[in-house]
Amino acid sequence: MSEGKICPDAGEGGSPAALGRVPAPADPIPVSPIPAVNVASVPQRSPLRYPGGKTWLIPHIRHWLKGIEPRPKLLVEPFAGGGIVSLTAVMEGLVDRCLMVELDRDVAAFWHAALRHGPELCEMVQDFEPTREAVDALSRQVPETVLEHGFRTLVLNRTRRGGILAPGASLSRYGESGKGVASRWYPGTLKKRFSVIGGCGQRIGFSEADGMALLEVMAGSLGDNCVLFVDPPYTAGGKRAGKRLYAHNEVDHGRLFELLADGKTDFVMTYDRAPEIEALVRKHGFHVVQVEMKNTHHARIYELVITPRPVFVH
Repeated sequence: MSEGKICPDAGEGGSPAALGRVPAPADPIPVSPIPAVNVASVPQRSPLRYPGGKTWLIPHIRHWLKGIEPRPKLLVEPFAGGGIVSLTAVMEGLVDRCLMVELDRDVAAFWHAALRHGPELCEMVQDFEPTREAVDALSRQVPETVLEHGFRTLVLNRTRRGGILAPGASLSRYGESGKGVASRWYPGTLKKRFSVIGGCGQRIGFSEADGMALLEVMAGSLGDNCVLFVDPPYTAGGKRAGKRLYAHNEVDHGRLFELLADGKTDFVMTYDRAPEIEALVRKHGFHVVQVEMKNTHHARIYELVITPRPVFVH
């Protein structure tokens, strides 16, 4: 089945019902033909273990961007988080530049530090011993500089369960191989990632701002040389994950769809599946596929990938 718009009466039949056998309605949202990917096979570009990160989507991002002619000059990510899509697009030459936008103060401090103070951040990573006592002490400190703030964010992100930075998140108890809080602290790996980011620093832009406010101002004027990757907190349809994972989780989902529909910019947007989102896709005539992935409990779940035109087709 090719990618298409949601059909509200898909799956309705005649003769089976006449015989008293009503088949289950066919799912109106097709599954992407691009196979699910083991995230371990995708280059890990971001130093952050971001909850809800989009490493699993990278094959779709590559397919999308490689199909655009001429090659986009700028990718804007208004809800950047860990920034894996922006970093991949720049580092693999799929776009010339990226602009990551993030409202969360802690995450923003990290990106400011990573892009402005990479060598100093690497030294702090090398010197830190992630014991529970050291992490607890760091979490209680009030950073005096953006470098200290960015390092604090990195430490808490890599030592808390699931990388969650929102208030109330707990430290990893057992971690990998029973190593506890230190199980995801890899100084050598982190330093390599910072080095690569530093080498692309002139092509990576960052703004500490409200992604929705930015879209309100820019959506209609970004032009043909720009594309958008939009990954808002998943709070539509009463979903609680976004509220639990992120300090900033309030999004006007209807307005977000309107802004993208009114603009001329090509985009890929991701969402957890919810009736509210399916209704918005239908309302604006967008195209949508499901992408299979595994959550942290290894259960197979599907997320929606939404585009203004057919992109992921058989």
